[in-house]
Amino acid sequence: MQSQNALLEQDRQHVWHPYSAIQADTPIYPVKSAQGVRITLMDGRVLIDGMSSWWSAIHGYNHPVLNQAISTQLHDMAHIMFGGLTHQPAVDLALQLVKITPEPLQTVFFADSGSVAIEVAMKMAIQYWYAKNQSQKAKLLTIRHGYHGDTFGAMSVSDPVNGMHSLFANTLIKQLFAAAPNCTFTQPCTPEDIAPLENQLKENHAQIAAIILEPIVQGAGGMRFYSPEYLQQVRELCTQYDVLLIVDEIATGFGRTGKLFACEHAEIAPDILCLGKALTGGYMTLAATLATQEIADTIRLGEPGLFMHGPTFMANPLACATALASLKLLLNSPWQQTVRTIEQTLATGLQACAHYAHVKDVRVLGAIGVIELHHPVDLKTLQPKFVDAGVWVRPFNKLIYLMPPFIISSTELNQLIDAVLKVVADIEP
Repeated sequence: MQSQNALLEQDRQHVWHPYSAIQADTPIYPVKSAQGVRITLMDGRVLIDGMSSWWSAIHGYNHPVLNQAISTQLHDMAHIMFGGLTHQPAVDLALQLVKITPEPLQTVFFADSGSVAIEVAMKMAIQYWYAKNQSQKAKLLTIRHGYHGDTFGAMSVSDPVNGMHSLFANTLIKQLFAAAPNCTFTQPCTPEDIAPLENQLKENHAQIAAIILEPIVQGAGGMRFYSPEYLQQVRELCTQYDVLLIVDEIATGFGRTGKLFACEHAEIAPDILCLGKALTGGYMTLAATLATQEIADTIRLGEPGLFMHGPTFMANPLACATALASLKLLLNSPWQQTVRTIEQTLATGLQACAHYAHVKDVRVLGAIGVIELHHPVDLKTLQPKFVDAGVWVRPFNKLIYLMPPFIISSTELNQLIDAVLKVVADIEP
């Protein structure tokens, strides 16, 4: 094995990292292995993971059940094209997803990643109205502070001002935006909260194919938690104005908010649902877009009689088998109590930093803990402090947040919280 320094230099010269540049001066940490909730670096340091590998590794790392699922499937086939062929893991996973998601969702389109699942949902919505001879309904409406991915369609419905994609503003499809609600998770939705979206629908419903939003929790756009009543009213408005509702559960799905899916907080069902991230327990990339039978039938009976999308690695058997094993692990565990315990521990522990002058807000929902600062963090200086404190936390913008694996012990979670409190306390106001 090459030395850590040699690896880092080769990485620096040739490897792009997310939201970074070649030869960037932000720190990169070589990983030797990962087990449970602990990441072992090449230099021997061990970090408690507070991020679940961007919210996906809900069962932690190197889980024997998921390892076995991959090994077993590997003996049959690692991959097979999905055009004209099918296989048991894909069918079983589709049936399981239909079973656990809101009842109107009956069809499943497998994709490679969350961003692609969003692209698929947008294309489904547009093709649905095209098949109904309403091709003018081709715009998407969404709320500000949202984030739906990095591909061009997904970028077009992410926040146009505060998002990460203003560089491409002149290239993206022009979508419709409404102000995000100010009502927090525990507050009622006021007429002022819903009015911006309702006004957009009143004025533009004839050209709107669908509303797309993240239910209850807006993730990478600001980690904002909003009222379930708002989502209920959005559902009602979509029905009233004959507009589809796309719910992006890529970050919130599979128990993260305390419900299996965040839309359950509002007791609503979308017309299209996007899943990803934790679908495979963080083992490999897989996403899914679920739609109602009515949408599927309309596309089938319209022109050209088929849905115009087909990823090369669609329904990869290894990924499907792993997702089935991950879902079984989750559903057969006391995950509701586990998430409630994480929520209570985060709420109690993180509140200790709420009185700091440089902290704007502390909020917790399910297994999500957020510390919002008044000013953006300096990742280059802050990241090493977390590593030195023995934890892996990846802040962005004004946010320091935690989304630990569900298997984290109370001792490990408290160590994670203590490290965050220590680093936050040392931030210059």
